[in-house]
Amino acid sequence: MSRSPYDRDVEQTWRATEKAHRREKYLAAAGHLFAERGFRAVSIEELGAAVGVSGPALYRHFASKEAMLVELLLDSSERLMAGFEATVAEGAPDLDTLRNLIAFHADFAISERDVIRIQDRELATLPAEPNHRVREVQRRYISGWQQILARLRPELGDADLEVRMHAVFGVLNSSPYNAKLDAAIDVRAVLAETALATLLGVVPEL
Repeated sequence: MSRSPYDRDVEQTWRATEKAHRREKYLAAAGHLFAERGFRAVSIEELGAAVGVSGPALYRHFASKEAMLVELLLDSSERLMAGFEATVAEGAPDLDTLRNLIAFHADFAISERDVIRIQDRELATLPAEPNHRVREVQRRYISGWQQILARLRPELGDADLEVRMHAVFGVLNSSPYNAKLDAAIDVRAVLAETALATLLGVVPEL
């Protein structure tokens, strides 16, 4: 008996979902290996072994090992930008928005340690076109933060604002390198306090 259009649609949806889950699994494994050993040191065979398939089987999902790196870095940048836009859209006062952005980015850096490490080390590895795409999203993200800080600290010049932006992301993105990240200390709170002090010069009373 032939299947109904509904049954075919359900099966197609299931297959698409399974394929998406496999891609996420493969990217997570690739991200971990790239972060631990470096992009160039990881072979396609090792990537396949990490997820229980042959190396060439990955080519059914990604055009190349490089394509996996591109997707990791572009996806992380776009997720950060989406988080920024969602936070700003809440319409809170600038100081509260800045606190919320710091909390958001700290959570991202703590939960996405591999991606942060890859970003630090492998961005220059990308070909020119995807490198430009990633950097463009990152520039928009940083510029958005800087505009908020400029309203809170109108006495600061552009150079000072830029230095503070680089400093605050250095603080927030340090979590993947913190040996005590899983210890009793509240790393998120320490990062948030330090980041706010970096931007404002002092930490206002909460």
